[in-house]
Amino acid sequence: MPFSDRPQIFGLILGFIGVLIFGATLPMTHIALQGFSPYFITLGRAAIASVAAMIALAVFRRPFPRKHFPALFGAGVGVVFGFPGFSSIAMQTIPATHGGVVLGVLPLLTSIFAAIIDGERPGPLFWACGVAGALIVIIFSIRGSGFHLSAGDLWLLAAAVSAALGYVLLARLSRDLSGWEAISWALVVTFPLSLLGTILVAPSGIHAPGAGEYGALAYLSLMSMFGGFVFWNAGLAIGGIARVAQVQLLQSFVTLAISTTLLKEQLGLETIIFALLVAFVVWLGRKARFS
Repeated sequence: MPFSDRPQIFGLILGFIGVLIFGATLPMTHIALQGFSPYFITLGRAAIASVAAMIALAVFRRPFPRKHFPALFGAGVGVVFGFPGFSSIAMQTIPATHGGVVLGVLPLLTSIFAAIIDGERPGPLFWACGVAGALIVIIFSIRGSGFHLSAGDLWLLAAAVSAALGYVLLARLSRDLSGWEAISWALVVTFPLSLLGTILVAPSGIHAPGAGEYGALAYLSLMSMFGGFVFWNAGLAIGGIARVAQVQLLQSFVTLAISTTLLKEQLGLETIIFALLVAFVVWLGRKARFS
C-alpha cells in the first residue's frame, strides 16, 4: 500500500467504526420513544452526553479552545440539537428501516458542505454519483405515498442537513483539537441550553419508561451523541471530509439489520434493492478524483 494512501484508509476505518455506532440511533430512538417524548430525548441525551464529556475533559485536563467557540457552538446546534430533535420527531411516524435508507442522502449533503465551508473540490464524477444516489433515496422515500413527501421524510431531511453541517464543522475542528475533544467541547458549550431544556420538558416528557427505554436513552446519550463522534470526527479529519463521508452509506445497512432484529420491522426486498443501489453509486463516486 502506498504510504500516501494510508491516512485515507485509516480515516475510512475510523469513519466506519463511527457508522457502526450511529447505525443503531434510529432503532434506539424508536425504543426510547415508548417512554419519553421526542423533546426529552433530544435534550436529555445531550445533557447526559455533556456530563460524560466534561468528565473526560477534566480527567485529561484539556484547556478550553476559546478561539473555536463559534464553530463549536454551530456544530453543537447541528449535531446536539438539530439531528436528534428532527429525527426523534420523524421516528414517531415512519419505520426506522425506512429512515435508515432515507438518511442515505447524508454523504452528498456532507460533501456539499465540505465544498462550501472547507474548500474540498471533488471532480465531476463524484458529484454525478452523489446526485444519482440522492435521487435514488428520494424515490425510495416517496414511492409508497403517491409521490408525496410525508411529514416524517421532511423531518428526516432537516435532520440530515443539520447533521451534515455539524459533521463538517466538527471535522475542521478535529484537525486542531482531536475527534473526542471537538465533540466534547461542542457538548459543553451547549450544555446550559440542553440542561435547562431537559428540566423544562421533564414533567411532561417522561412516560413511565422501563429498563429498555432507559437503556435506549443511555445508548443515544453515550454512544450516538458522544462515542460515535470520537471515531467519526477523527475519520473525517484524517481521510478527507467528502471522501470519508461516503462510508456513511453503509449506515443504512446497519440500521436495517438492527431494526429488523430489535423492532421486528419488515425488511422487504425493495428496501434492500434501494439500499444496494445507493451504496453502489456512492462507492463509484468514492473512486472519483479530487482537485
